[in-house]
Amino acid sequence: MNDQLRRRSVGAPAARSALLTVLGEYVLPTSGSAWQETLISALGRLDYTPQAARQALARSIADGWLRAERHGRRSCVLLTPGTAAMLTSGAERIYSFGRPWDWDGQWLLVVLRVPEQSRHVRHRIRSQLAWAGFGSLGGGVYVSPHVEREAELRTLANDNSAAEVQSFHARFGEVGRLEDIVGNAWDLDAVAEIYHQFIARFQRLRPKTPEAVFQSQTHLVHGWRKFPFLDPDLPETMLPRGWPRSRAHELFEVKHKAWYATARDYFMSLDSVAEPAGERPLRAA
Repeated sequence: MNDQLRRRSVGAPAARSALLTVLGEYVLPTSGSAWQETLISALGRLDYTPQAARQALARSIADGWLRAERHGRRSCVLLTPGTAAMLTSGAERIYSFGRPWDWDGQWLLVVLRVPEQSRHVRHRIRSQLAWAGFGSLGGGVYVSPHVEREAELRTLANDNSAAEVQSFHARFGEVGRLEDIVGNAWDLDAVAEIYHQFIARFQRLRPKTPEAVFQSQTHLVHGWRKFPFLDPDLPETMLPRGWPRSRAHELFEVKHKAWYATARDYFMSLDSVAEPAGERPLRAA
């Protein structure tokens, strides 16, 4: 497995990353807000210390992801409009990812040129392209079968004035083998390994208590939400035989449907425990 994929897939998530999963899964679909104590308790159920949870909240508030309001001795945490929009967009990508799609044979081809003195810019753009699912053919050339991602390229180019980014729509010709292009551009073996780890972890889980269901559901969503950024989402015709994405997607959908109501109710029970008499968290602002 290459180092970049390993860093994205292995080990426990940072508290702030886990907080985003909790916000997207339980806070966004309901009131858009929660007591600070509720979020600290929720992260505690996921094995984060109160100090780590408070630090994740403080940094998120300082960076403008969240907004805090005092209600007596309690603090209510609210999603800002920007964070609510980001989580909504992320949820759409997460829950739609993994379904088969039809490809018309068009490639999005990107040519990247960055001055030698701006190596940090080159590294940043390469990372952004990788996160968007582009594969590298070398020499500053990147490809993706998703032509609709050209809008993301426009944003990337506008944010990096030191770089020259050009895009083309193209079809594969008669010279060469498509299998070689795919094999050189993406490390599909590494992605398949992460899918197999996901399947092995969650197919055997049978949580018995509401708290265990909450933990399993949150870890399930957190694990799955990485795949849109790990897997280039290639058409079925390009993938190796036995590609595990459809199996992992089916497992995610079955487990998520089975666990969601219990996990949501458990999170809401933490909210009611933290709620002072006569006070309710406000909606997103």
